[in-house]
Amino acid sequence: MSNLPNSDDGLDQPLEIAKGIYWVGFADLRGRLQCNPYLIVDGDEAILIDGGSRPDFSTIMRKVLQTGTKPHQISHLIYQHYDPDLCGSIPNIEALIDSPTLKVLSKHENNHFIHHYSVQSPILCIDDLGRTLTMRSGRTLRFFPTPYSHAAGSFVTFDEATGVLFSSDLFGATGAQSSWRLFADLDELCCACDSTPPDDLEAECGPVGVPCPWTLLYNFHREVMPCNTALRHALTVIEKIAPRMIAPQHGSILRSPRDIAEAIRRLGALDVGIDSLMSRSALTL
Repeated sequence: MSNLPNSDDGLDQPLEIAKGIYWVGFADLRGRLQCNPYLIVDGDEAILIDGGSRPDFSTIMRKVLQTGTKPHQISHLIYQHYDPDLCGSIPNIEALIDSPTLKVLSKHENNHFIHHYSVQSPILCIDDLGRTLTMRSGRTLRFFPTPYSHAAGSFVTFDEATGVLFSSDLFGATGAQSSWRLFADLDELCCACDSTPPDDLEAECGPVGVPCPWTLLYNFHREVMPCNTALRHALTVIEKIAPRMIAPQHGSILRSPRDIAEAIRRLGALDVGIDSLMSRSALTL
């Protein structure tokens, strides 16, 4: 991991965040939700995870090509839930790859919806594969269901070779696009801060003077995750996996044990979804 970039320089290029794993997104400063597609390259085979929306297709595929990957080398498209910010570009990607062996991989609860993106390739369920995908080199990806975090068929993907966990919406963040960073690399003051951030998405942290990373994390999970029970279960699953890096589909990558542990601890104490609404309603009655 020592060859990882120490800053967000070069975000106009694909960035190798671990051996054979590339971030192929871009810094979206137009006020939309920041999305992070990832490409795994191993020998002459590649896998695209949460490939992005239709408007983002050209930018993402340009970066895929910049890694040296040819479209026909992509064997699987993995979608960890069915939202359009992940799946919208499926028809474009299929047309570019143009391979009869291309497979789309998700979970059966998601596949009902993924079919509506005009998918031509076979759509497989991770359960039917034993929740494991082995690349031709022997590199293994393992899939762990995280139901209702946020969709019924949500799951996370773990690359055994690098210890990278692709966490989908879990550990995502929203807001403060102008200050978004690819790597969280939290300030010591942020990790030591015990205050509960306000609900304002743009709230600034006094000691650091930048939008509070916990506020951005909290607000995303409050809005997207349906209830405390689902989030707590997902966090327990992830703790048992013990990833070395967490690469979410939104927000910033967590790449230090301290930052990962702190994010898990804080999210585990958070009220989200209906529980958050009920808690706030009780306070105003």
